Amino acid sequence: MTAAEMLERLVGFATVSRDSNLDLIAYVEGYLDEHGIEHWRVESDDGKKANLLARIGPEVGGGVVLSGHTDVVPVDGQPWSTDPFTLVDKGDGKLYGRGTCDMKGFIACALAELPEWLKRGLDKPIYLALSYDEEVGCIGAPRMIERLMADHPRPAAVIVGEPTLMQPVVAHKGATNLRTTVTGRASHSSQIDQGVSAIHVAARLVTRIEDVMSELRAEGRVDEAFNVAHSSLHVGKIAGGTAINIMARECTFEWEIRHLPGDRVEELLGRVNDYAAELEAEMQRRAPETSIVTEALNLTVPALADDNNAQVLDLCRELLGEQPSGAVAYATEAGQFQRVGLPTVICGPGSIRQAHQPDEYIELEQLAAGTRFMQALGRRLAGG
Repeated sequence: MTAAEMLERLVGFATVSRDSNLDLIAYVEGYLDEHGIEHWRVESDDGKKANLLARIGPEVGGGVVLSGHTDVVPVDGQPWSTDPFTLVDKGDGKLYGRGTCDMKGFIACALAELPEWLKRGLDKPIYLALSYDEEVGCIGAPRMIERLMADHPRPAAVIVGEPTLMQPVVAHKGATNLRTTVTGRASHSSQIDQGVSAIHVAARLVTRIEDVMSELRAEGRVDEAFNVAHSSLHVGKIAGGTAINIMARECTFEWEIRHLPGDRVEELLGRVNDYAAELEAEMQRRAPETSIVTEALNLTVPALADDNNAQVLDLCRELLGEQPSGAVAYATEAGQFQRVGLPTVICGPGSIRQAHQPDEYIELEQLAAGTRFMQALGRRLAGG
């Protein structure tokens, strides 16, 4: 089976993060069973989703983990010209479908090459680590990583196959999603001294969130390896109020912190929380029942630092030819692997520019480059 044929099967599973991925996992398990490959499910608490871990080759240390997420982002409201969950070849050198580049293309390249790895006979194992719920906060991977480290000989390297045009990426920002709820006191808008507008207070806090970025730049807290060279704080959603002539009792906004590897998310959040405490005290002097509450919507996705990765970076360059390395602003599961001490880089076919877009595609040449990488990896782990 070619990588394109495998990709057609994987795209056909509508594994949007809000839905189950178990049909895709069952398909891959059947494919692994056909080839006599050991594999292990690592399920979510409710059993509706699962990670899948598989080992090709001997049960020894020093192997390479190929990591990819099985979930994709929704297609709702996007102007697709084709069925998003049917792989389409328009004859323009591209394959269209949701997840083609982000990141079922990488998974397809690995699965399609698996029979050749078996024929070659590997001296060191290749692990396939397929996760769920990466797109909504890298939720699934940590329990799979825990199982990998507890039950298997220690791998030497991890390659996370997010779309990088097959160029190694050595650093990415961390990510934390948050929700802040401001509770004020409602009153008629003509009696403005009787109430506390949650919207007005929220607006001041939103402005403070943006101001933190200016402080970071002024303090020289930048890393020019990133196209956005500082940690970023961004408010993406806000809602509140009931009528134009009522002082709003509640306003809620959702926001994020994307922190550089050298920054601590706790410190950045602390700057915002300190100001929130000042605002809350001011509110409560007028209305004791008022409050400002911020809650995390996900565990912080750790940043990937350009550190302790020389071995895996050299491996990628050996397999790909000399390539420049870089950094990206988006978050991945790579930082989670690095956090347990595994040397990790990101490298996969396709471009992040196509990810999450209507008519998402991967170029056939990128799929071919991914296949060549998998072939070279097999030769390398079979001793040449």
